Amino acid sequence: MADSRTPPIIVKKKISHGGHHGGAWKVAYADFVTAMMSLFIVLWLMNTSKPIQDAVSGYFKDPSGVSTKPGSDAAGPPKVITVKKEDMEQLKADLEKAISEVSNFSKFKSHIVMTITSEGLRIELLESAGGTFFDSGSAKITGDSVGVISALAEELGKLPNKLAIEGHTDSKPYGPGALYTNWELSSDRANAARRLMQANGVRPDQVTQVRGFANQRLRKPDYPLDPSNRRISVIVKYVDAKPEVETPYNPGSISDEVGTTQGSAAPRTVRPPAAAAKLGEGAPKKD
Repeated sequence: MADSRTPPIIVKKKISHGGHHGGAWKVAYADFVTAMMSLFIVLWLMNTSKPIQDAVSGYFKDPSGVSTKPGSDAAGPPKVITVKKEDMEQLKADLEKAISEVSNFSKFKSHIVMTITSEGLRIELLESAGGTFFDSGSAKITGDSVGVISALAEELGKLPNKLAIEGHTDSKPYGPGALYTNWELSSDRANAARRLMQANGVRPDQVTQVRGFANQRLRKPDYPLDPSNRRISVIVKYVDAKPEVETPYNPGSISDEVGTTQGSAAPRTVRPPAAAAKLGEGAPKKD
């Protein structure tokens, strides 16, 4: 008969660590790989040219790349360049060179015309039949033209010259009863160009005028429906030009339509503008 007091059998299991080690080794390995990659990058930079070293250094100082643009706080005061009448030819050449470096400039080459006038350097952005700088019948700037206008604005922002921005349309009207006309379109396009240019280098106080002329100053009067009549004009005014003086209102002297002065004419009745109606879509305009 077995002894009821036989001691129990105790089995000891030894836990082996030869399998799973947890995640600590992954962290150490990642640190090692990072250190090795940093070492290789440093060794590579030590053997590159000076321009590449400056470019890499500049990226870490200014990742967004906007601190050097005119008008930004980090860029400091704008570089003063004297641009008088005798300097306009050189300015014209510099601007043409700057915008020609934009990647898709070939698409816009025939639609940018620069002319030296009595007012200053006139830069005209001409539309095509299908729309080049703006969507058809709209004040929305096309995505392809943003780079060209931005490059132009960056160069103009370096100048002390004041700017005037004009909007023009052709003579094709909107449909009957449309509340939105060529007057609104030309003004809206000029303002859209101003906003984009001021966001890319043109100083807030540099633009002195934003004007919408509708179809009153056609580029090709003999062809009033020509697409090139639809344009934005940026005038770089002469730096030595006399400041514009606003003529004070004189109710006793009124100019008629042909420019003569009638001192004895009765004052014209000026009616207050009607309450602004909500702009509708109107009839579509192929502009």
